[in-house]
Amino acid sequence: MRESTTSAPGVPGQSNPSQADPRLADPRLADPRLVRRGLVLVFVILFLDVIGIAIIMPVLPALLRDLTGDDISAAAVDGGWLLLIYAAMQFLFAPVIGNLSDRFGRRPILLISILTFAIDNLICAAATTLWMLYAGRALAGISGGSYATCSAYIADISDDTNRARNFGLIGVAFGVGFTVGPVIGGLLGEFGPRVPFLGAGLLSLANFIASWFLLPETLAPHNRRRFEWRRANPLGALRQMRHYAGIGWIMAVLSMYWLAHAVYPSVWSFVTAYRYRWSEAQIGLSLGVYGICAALVMLLILPRIIPVLGEWRAALLGMLSSAAGLFALGLAWEGWLIYAIIMASALESIADPPLRSLASARVPPSAQGELQGAMTSLSSLTTIIGPLLFTQAFFRFSGPEAVAEFPGAPFVLAALFMLIAIVIFARRVR
Repeated sequence: MRESTTSAPGVPGQSNPSQADPRLADPRLADPRLVRRGLVLVFVILFLDVIGIAIIMPVLPALLRDLTGDDISAAAVDGGWLLLIYAAMQFLFAPVIGNLSDRFGRRPILLISILTFAIDNLICAAATTLWMLYAGRALAGISGGSYATCSAYIADISDDTNRARNFGLIGVAFGVGFTVGPVIGGLLGEFGPRVPFLGAGLLSLANFIASWFLLPETLAPHNRRRFEWRRANPLGALRQMRHYAGIGWIMAVLSMYWLAHAVYPSVWSFVTAYRYRWSEAQIGLSLGVYGICAALVMLLILPRIIPVLGEWRAALLGMLSSAAGLFALGLAWEGWLIYAIIMASALESIADPPLRSLASARVPPSAQGELQGAMTSLSSLTTIIGPLLFTQAFFRFSGPEAVAEFPGAPFVLAALFMLIAIVIFARRVR
């Protein structure tokens, strides 16, 4: 346990900067400047990884058609398999990656993940068959990107006063990355459908080189534990979480939260194209506005609202905003209402960081990687289940064979999942 002394903002160590926090592997991390550097580096790693994922989105249909010779409908099926393979591999291997980071430290696992992501994109850029593309995406899923380990890294250098704010950097990285990435991918795609993959691979290589020289280790040797296969699988990792009071309920809340938000990548493009006759450019613009609003909330509002409301109330406010926004999206009858709803419900973005912080605070330093791996597996599982549920809901309530004409049904279904999360949170999480 750390001494109850007054620490500098954002520094998880004693009040004397010259004394090392015993949790950290690098004594220099007691220096506030180096802690800030660690946070900046983790943000950059996540940001570049997200750009690397989003950069390929505009050209994936064209590359699939080039490889298979199929039409756009068949290519969409292949694209769905690519998403499924990535999510399934991440579900299976995220606990392995998290447990390895608890054994060997965050730095080596992060470096390996970044390098693997670079290799994956270079394989996809050189792919001559569909199976090579599948192999590349499977490799990316196995490595788990760097999401779980970055989350554990943030937990290592955070304390109760700044943990939720620091986890908010993840949301900023995703919001800005998924806004900028497709734009870059579209521009690079003008030179050919393989060029964005090459760009993502080179970006990851640059990320690897910079991290090799600048990224410090945060998990002290005495806080590491031996690797155990019984804990390094989805079921084993989730069972292990039972040993920490209250984690099970928080994981249940996060599962419902992530499942509800799977509606956006699953059917946003289909619903807006069908309901409002939006073009690809209009769909992209709406997603860009959503990403920008989320990033601004994380960057400007989250750090100010947590000290006022606390983590529990901030998480509840975010989930209530999300449920209201999802219901409104389901009922929106005009396209312009989408933008009004996005801005009115933007506070939904403040829910995820305090939920992660509440979970992280219940787990010791030696199990932070395991926790983040288990959470990433759950998130991946919702990425597998969500598209099946929401695309079926859209199919059943749109088109000539619809049970009833209501294309907003997937968003209402997502709002119901969010309400379940709110009920569990309000009754079981303290």
